[in-house]
Amino acid sequence: MNLSASLVSVFLAIPLLLVSFEIPPSLFFPVVLGASAPLGTAEFRTATQSGLPEQGSADWVARQVDQRDTGRDSRLTMRMRLYDRQNRPRERTLSVNGLRGQGSTGDRVLVRFTYPTDIAGTGFLVWERPGGDDDRFLYLPALARVRRITGAERQESFVGSDFTYEDIGGRALEDYSYALVHEDGSGAGSWTDAAGVRHPVWRLESKAKDADSTYPKVISTIRKDNFVVVGAEVFNRRGERAKSYRVITLSQVQGIWTVMASTMASEIDRTRTELTVAAARYNTGLAERDFSRRELENGAGAQR
Repeated sequence: MNLSASLVSVFLAIPLLLVSFEIPPSLFFPVVLGASAPLGTAEFRTATQSGLPEQGSADWVARQVDQRDTGRDSRLTMRMRLYDRQNRPRERTLSVNGLRGQGSTGDRVLVRFTYPTDIAGTGFLVWERPGGDDDRFLYLPALARVRRITGAERQESFVGSDFTYEDIGGRALEDYSYALVHEDGSGAGSWTDAAGVRHPVWRLESKAKDADSTYPKVISTIRKDNFVVVGAEVFNRRGERAKSYRVITLSQVQGIWTVMASTMASEIDRTRTELTVAAARYNTGLAERDFSRRELENGAGAQR
């Protein structure tokens, strides 16, 4: 899981409590990776004799996104604005802490809501399990207990937002197959930033290997110079574009590319979530003890 593409991607919208996405603006959207090429497009998944993806191939691009520098850990303070189909907004504030995994230990993510009062103290904790199913825990102050999110629930709305639990916790690279897609099969294109500057990008299609996936296909737009996901189209089982993600503002913080403002919109429900980073810090000294179930409960309780 990429702690910096993550719960951007892709990450929190909530009509009451919250839903997923690439988590922090840099942790948020590994949601935007994965897929085999459809008929008529070129398949770019050639491997070298070493068994590693060939440079420039779809698998190589996906790996670069997953492995790009997002710091040893991160602390983000975020503002969220949720719009219903009548375009009525609701405000949320939250903190997102992340820890990059090492060795056999996977990434860690801890999300806490601090405003408004009816959801203050709500927390979500993710322990990535390399080679296995991730552990996801939800803390609801009203129940005063931690509840485990099961695998069957991972693609459900995260506390009522336009994100899912999986968006926030991220996806395993090996759970998807990848292809570069474009009219000419090159996967090339461009993305224009807020200043009007055009940047070369890849268009990466990701398809879930799980036949029961709610959103089996994602087409991501990835900047070639920094491997940041700057847009994504999420498709449901009927082949409809169900959600779209786009980056509004992208900046460097302590030398790390960070999504400062992004939007996740539901094309079917006609809702959207706007996510803005108010403050971001990297390499702050967080440790595994800061991502325990006890910390989830204690920290959440301190918000009340």
